[in-house]
Amino acid sequence: MSKHGTIGRIMQLARADIGAVVGSAADPGKALDQLLWLYEAGVVEAEQEIAGLADSQQTIRDDQAQDARAAARWVQKAVAASDKADELRAAGAAADADSFDDLARTALARLLTAQSDVAIAQHMIDAQAEWLDKLADGLGQLEARLAELERERDRRTAGRGAGPARPGAAYSADRADVMDPASAVTWFEHIVRQAEARLHDCAGQRPQDGVGQPADAGDQAEIESRLRELKAGRAMASATARAHEQANLSF
Repeated sequence: MSKHGTIGRIMQLARADIGAVVGSAADPGKALDQLLWLYEAGVVEAEQEIAGLADSQQTIRDDQAQDARAAARWVQKAVAASDKADELRAAGAAADADSFDDLARTALARLLTAQSDVAIAQHMIDAQAEWLDKLADGLGQLEARLAELERERDRRTAGRGAGPARPGAAYSADRADVMDPASAVTWFEHIVRQAEARLHDCAGQRPQDGVGQPADAGDQAEIESRLRELKAGRAMASATARAHEQANLSF
C-alpha cells in the first residue's frame, strides 16, 4: 500500500531506487515516463508543503510572541498587586492587603498560563523545524532524481522525435514499485533468489545491484551492529540445538 502522508510520500520517493524500477520494468520507456510524472508531482507537492509549513510556523511564532508579551505584563501586574498588599498591610489594613494578595495570585495564575502557551508553541516550532529540514532534504533529493530521469529520457528519445505523452493521473500500477515500502522487500527477495540460484554455477559472484540505496555513515555502524547481533543470535541457537542433540544421544 502506498503511503498517504505528504512527508511519507516525499521521503519514499527520495529513497526509491529508480534505476531498479526502470531496469526491471517490462516496458522501461513507459516506466520512465511514469516516474517522470510522479517525481514532477512530488517536487510540486514538496514545495507546497514547505511553503505551508513555513507559513504555519510564522503564525505560531506570532502567537508565541503575543503570549510572551502577555506574560511580561502579568509579571508587572503581579508585582504591583503584591507591593500594594505589602503597603496596606504595613499601614494596618490587613483585609485590604489580603485582597491585593489575591489579585497578585490571579495575575500569577495568568502568568503561568501564558508561559505554558509560550512553551507549547516552542515545541510546535521545534517539531515543524525538524519537518522542514526533512522536507528540504527530500526536495533536494527529488530534484536530483528528476534531473537524472530527464537525462535518461533525453538519452532514450534522442533522434526519435518527441517522447511519449505523459500518462496523467490514471497511470499504471508501476507506481507501487516506488510508493509502496513493501515493494522494496519484494525486490530484495527477488535478488536473494537470484543469488541463491547462482551459488551452484557462479561461486563468489555478488548479487546484482538494485537492492536499494547505500546506507549513510551514520546508519552503517548501526547496521553492522545489528548484523553482529543477528550472527551472534544464530550462533547461540546453533550451539543450543547441538547441545540438545548431544543430550538426546546420551540416553
